Amino acid sequence: MLVHLHRKLYIGQRSLYGMTTRKQNITKTCDGIKALLLSKNEKYGDSALSPLGVFSKLNSAEAIKARIDDKLSRISNMGLNDTSEDTLDDLIGYLLLLKIANGEHNGANSATISIDITQGIH
Repeated sequence: MLVHLHRKLYIGQRSLYGMTTRKQNITKTCDGIKALLLSKNEKYGDSALSPLGVFSKLNSAEAIKARIDDKLSRISNMGLNDTSEDTLDDLIGYLLLLKIANGEHNGANSATISIDITQGIH
C-alpha cells in the first residue's frame, strides 16, 4: 500500500505555490465567512437584505445594524474567546451584509459605513 503525503514546501513566508501563508489565511477566512453567509441565506432566505417586515418596519440596513448591536453587546459581555468565535463570524457577516445593504440603498457597492461604537462598549 502506497501512502502519499502532501506537504507544502515553505520558503520563508511563501509556499511552493507562490502564495504567502498570510494570503492563504486571509483567503481561507474569507471563504469561511462567504460559506456561512451563503448557508444562512439558504436556510433563512434573503431575510437580512429583504426582511418580511411583519413586526419590524426597519429597512434592511437599519435591521442589520440592530443585529450588529446585539453581536457587539454579546462580545462586550462575554469577551472574545473560543466560545464566542461564532459571534465574531456572525458580526463579520453582518458587516458585509450592511455594506451590501448600504450599496443597494445608495445604488452602489462602494458605500461608506459609519458606526460609532465609543458610546456602547467600555
